[in-house]
Amino acid sequence: MNLCVGIVGLPNVGKSTTFNALTKAQNAQSANYPFCTIEPNKAMVEVPDSRLFELAKIVKPEKILHSLIEFVDIAGLVKGASKGEGLGNKFLSNIRETEVILHIVRCFDEENITHVEGSVDPIRDIEIINTELILADIEQLSKKIEKLTKEAKANQKGAKESLELANALLEHLNKGLSASVFEDKDNENYKKLIKELRLLSAKEVIYGANVDENALNEDNEYVKKLKVYAAKQNHEVVKLCAKIEEELIGLSDEEADEFLNSLGVKESGLAQIIRKAFFKLGLISYFTAGEIEVRSWTIRKGYKAPKAASVIHNDFEKGFIKAEVISYEDYIACGGENAAKEAGKLRLEGKDYLVEDGDVIHFRFNV
Repeated sequence: MNLCVGIVGLPNVGKSTTFNALTKAQNAQSANYPFCTIEPNKAMVEVPDSRLFELAKIVKPEKILHSLIEFVDIAGLVKGASKGEGLGNKFLSNIRETEVILHIVRCFDEENITHVEGSVDPIRDIEIINTELILADIEQLSKKIEKLTKEAKANQKGAKESLELANALLEHLNKGLSASVFEDKDNENYKKLIKELRLLSAKEVIYGANVDENALNEDNEYVKKLKVYAAKQNHEVVKLCAKIEEELIGLSDEEADEFLNSLGVKESGLAQIIRKAFFKLGLISYFTAGEIEVRSWTIRKGYKAPKAASVIHNDFEKGFIKAEVISYEDYIACGGENAAKEAGKLRLEGKDYLVEDGDVIHFRFNV
């Protein structure tokens, strides 16, 4: 699907450490100096989903396969990035290719780890990044307005309306406000502009509050301020300790759970981030369950049955006949496919069926 999450932030806030923990491998070089990461590192990451293990208890498959999403570790941005400072233009273009931004924010004090701004202040750090994204959007939108102005003078269809919307959005950006909080987001011309220009400040954002071990159970002052700020922007905050997440690498699931429990933490911060990112990308999962494998298949929310079938194989869509569907809840409650059939919980759905998250499906097709 080519949908990915870009990890951004100032230099030295824990982006590459977070990426290493996400991928469970030391793929991203991590060091205590700015611009350690230049070329973006990419990795496919499993989406944690306990439902797969519950299905496996019943089916007892040879293997379990999770849904995947791609994370991209983008080098740290600095003031002036929109004007090319610190290779900023290259880094901004990397962000443009992503669909969701995971903004890592430093929320801990540590004198041995250099901060590019000389002190820890999560709101200031966020606004530095946001300003650069907005400035880059202003430059791009201004070029589009020049083109729309010419089209409007030539009376091209829809150009006048698009120009009015673009000028209103430019005025909004010039106030230092992100496109994501533009009041007229439901306007079709706005949607067209965003799709065409891929404006940076219009993207979905998750703030990853990188804390020390002491703040995992109780929010420190940095996290409290960040949550207030994020709420005003309609963005979510997930707290994590990148250092601890990296220490989980190589541990078995049981060992990791035991380690987290010893810290008073129920779930890894990264597991929460992955699931939220999956949702922000507009994705859902359906399942297939058999003796060979229990598998989660990734589709966009709103896919009809034939399109959902195509992610398994194009022939499934071409020769689609029916979809045998059991909801995850019914599958588990009945204890498997046969019992669900006997209980009348299996449904035969046609071409117009909108697949729901958690559906357990068997496709009938003929090519």
